[in-house]
Parts: sequence; C-alpha cells; structure tokens
Amino acid sequence: MSARLSVCLLACDEEALLPRCFDSLGFADEIVVVVDAKSRDGSEKIARERAQRVELRPYAGDVDQKRYCSELASHDWVLIVDPDEVVSAELASSLRAVLDRSECDGYEVDRVTRHLGRWLRHGDFYPDWKLRLFRRSRARWQGRDPHGRVVVDGAVRRLTGELQHYSYADLAAQVERIQFFSAEAAAALHVEGQVARWHQLLLRPPARFARAYFLKRGFLDGAPGFIVAVATAFHVFLKYAKLWELQRATRRGNEPAR
Repeated sequence: MSARLSVCLLACDEEALLPRCFDSLGFADEIVVVVDAKSRDGSEKIARERAQRVELRPYAGDVDQKRYCSELASHDWVLIVDPDEVVSAELASSLRAVLDRSECDGYEVDRVTRHLGRWLRHGDFYPDWKLRLFRRSRARWQGRDPHGRVVVDGAVRRLTGELQHYSYADLAAQVERIQFFSAEAAAALHVEGQVARWHQLLLRPPARFARAYFLKRGFLDGAPGFIVAVATAFHVFLKYAKLWELQRATRRGNEPAR
C-alpha cells in the first residue's frame, strides 16, 4: 500500500492561479494551504473550497511560512508546491510510483518556467532541480529568505516529469517580483550582518548575466532568454543596492542628533 501524501502550499492574492494548481493535485491525499493574512482577493475562499486544511497567518518570511505549513500536514510525506506551479501528468505518475516503494527520504523535481510566450529550457531558469518531495520526519528547513530550502537526512533521488512554472503573467509582473524578492534578500543579509561592497554592485550583476546568457546558453531561448538574463542581473544589482541602502539608514540612525 502506497504512503499517504500531503501537498503544502502558500497563497497570497493568487485567486487567478490557484484553480489551475489545484486541478493538477488530484493525486494528493491531503492539501494544506497557509494563506497570508494580508491577502485581499479570493485566495482564501478558493483554498477552503478545494483544500482539506486552510489557515490564515501573517507572513513571517518564506522559510518560516513554509516550515509552518509543512508542520500542519497530517502525513509524513510532503510535497511543496507554489500556486503558480502545475504538476504535470508525468510527474504525478512518477511521484505516486516512488511513494509505492518509498526507497528514499527525499526527491528532487525539475521545474520548467513559461515566460514571455515560451518554455525556457536554457539559462538560469533551466534545469531547475528542487527538493520538493520529502519525509517530514527526516527533513528540516534552512537558508535565508526569500529562498529557503529543505535538507533531508537520508538518500535523495530525482523524479521524472516536470513541474510546470507559470511564474509571471508578463514582464511587469517579473519586475514587481524582482522588487519584492530583492528587498527580502537584502533584509536577510542585513540581519546577518553582511555588508554591501562596491565590487558586488559593479561585478556581480554582469557576472550573473554572463552565466545565464552565455555559460548556460540562455541565447538559445531567443529574445526571452536575453530579457530574462538582463532581469536576473538586475535582481542581483537591486539586492546589493538595497543592502547598501539599509546599511546607510542604520548608520544614520546611530548617528548622534545635532
């Protein structure tokens, strides 16, 4: 008899994405959703109609929020999915097959992103292996916001089939996401006491562009590949620029009043 599975996801103002995501989760024994308390659209309503467990919670950072969500799961096996992702039929079949055997404690899935009219299969976006299926009893969350990760104390293998990522509605949505995630990353670095250096602002963005566009052959994705490489470099620049801004504000706050 196969192990039972809980699918866990976070939601905030994603009513347009949730139905498609839920439609691909028919293989799950349980769906657990944590809705950001500041969500203002119908995300909570849709979640309560389609999921077995839903909780409203103030956003506490990506790592803590996902840790909390996975802790709500009833089953030991957990699959983490985002609202803008769809589990392909091949991946769902592969996933249920390994649960029948349960040979490992964690499995990575390959995520493919659709953006600017095409599936991006080169550059920084692909391949994008992520550990998403794991035993809770053998796993722990670590890393910094906004991109924490699961570490499994045991064997990890890879699944066949792709996790389809409909990340951005358009370029404006990507820029908006870059603004949010760069601020989250800068804040996390600032809390850790890291300092922005000029060489990071000057060298890291072009280095990221070169890696995405040339080394990882983003140019094979045509114009979308070039745009994504530039946007990725911009994200790196903003992260360190915002870290510098936080440092400057902190120094000013510590200066004696005149």
